Amino acid sequence: QVQLVESGGGLVQAGGSLRLSCRASTRTFSNYVMAWFRQAPGKEREFVAAIGWSGGSTSYTDSVKGRFTISRDNAKSTVYLQMNSLKPEDTARYYCAADYSSVVAKIREAYDYWGRGTQVTVSS
Repeated sequence: QVQLVESGGGLVQAGGSLRLSCRASTRTFSNYVMAWFRQAPGKEREFVAAIGWSGGSTSYTDSVKGRFTISRDNAKSTVYLQMNSLKPEDTARYYCAADYSSVVAKIREAYDYWGRGTQVTVSS
């Protein structure tokens, strides 16, 4: 069982930046593909970004390309999401997810473990 704990959310003005962190409670963190999803009120949980074992492979949803960057520090069992040029439509609860696999997937069903999320609110 892997526990994921997110942090770094908050309230920010449009155009601002936030950095989310997700720490995993596993000694085999480097064997997990890690991802961020988000869910706005009344909407489905959607894929944001994912990163492979070594960080060399990444994937982003189109709406965040060029603004968000996913990265990982395997020594700290932590994955990050740097969010720049934030927009009101980025407002959502952001969830960290882990998949014991080598495939960088974009679908919710691929991920085995989930955190409780951290709230990001972007004001206009």
